[in-house]
Amino acid sequence: MFSADYIKDMDKILSKYDQKRAALLPLLHYVQGKEGKITPEAEKNLAEYLSEPVVHIHEVVCFYHLYHQEKQGKCHLSVCQTTACALRGAEDLIGYIEQKLNLKPGEVTADGKFSLDVVECLGACEIAPMLQYNNVEYKGFLDKKKIDEIIEKHK
Repeated sequence: MFSADYIKDMDKILSKYDQKRAALLPLLHYVQGKEGKITPEAEKNLAEYLSEPVVHIHEVVCFYHLYHQEKQGKCHLSVCQTTACALRGAEDLIGYIEQKLNLKPGEVTADGKFSLDVVECLGACEIAPMLQYNNVEYKGFLDKKKIDEIIEKHK
């Protein structure tokens, strides 16, 4: 089970919700922020904490691209591959990132600085192609110059 400090922090999060189940996403963010990923053990512990089946926790972790089951690089790049982005050259840009950083989607560079995922819709089709990095910042109208700027900023 989680440590006493974890439980204390999780109780604070849980107190903001009328139903335990409603706190799942913020609790997952909390655990991932502390551990860098969501492990099967963390899923089990969260299931016990929330009195939910572990399969429910696992389904949520697998569904949302913001939750990771593997450690990510310090700069995690998520490139959208759905229709609008694909039509505007996302595949070529993914290839550019792969070549520039010498990694494939799902991998982390040897120095741990960068990781890459190809994801479904990032919800900004009007500025496709899209990239999200570090699960926070978005870059639309993505091109090689913007990719180079992001990489240089995080070297």
